[in-house]
Amino acid sequence: MRATRSNPDTVAAPVGSYSHAVRVETEDAVWIYVSGQIANGLEGNLVGPGDLRAQTRQVFENLQAILTANGATFADVVKIGTYLTTLYDLAGMREVRSEYLTSEPPASTAVQVMALVVPDALIEIDLVAVVRA
Repeated sequence: MRATRSNPDTVAAPVGSYSHAVRVETEDAVWIYVSGQIANGLEGNLVGPGDLRAQTRQVFENLQAILTANGATFADVVKIGTYLTTLYDLAGMREVRSEYLTSEPPASTAVQVMALVVPDALIEIDLVAVVRA
């Protein structure tokens, strides 16, 4: 088993001591653990302050970039965790999510939290994907 940490240049550089993804290669599969992503654009600025749909779209774009950099797609996602500071447009978040998770949906958790690490961030999503070796 081998673990490789990565921070693809297709997403904003992480702020702090974490990696965007950890890729664990075993004999049979590659497991990709993706850290929670907020709606930061490539330059590190929050996209869509006050707009849950816009932030959800940016988060999924970030997740897609990280998956692609690790040879995976949303079809490979087996677990997704969603953290929301508001439920005011939950239907909108789900609508955007369904544009990216078009195959059979993964195991999923959604939790409302008081705050995220960036004050105006409304959503953070982490996930796990598995690809055959």
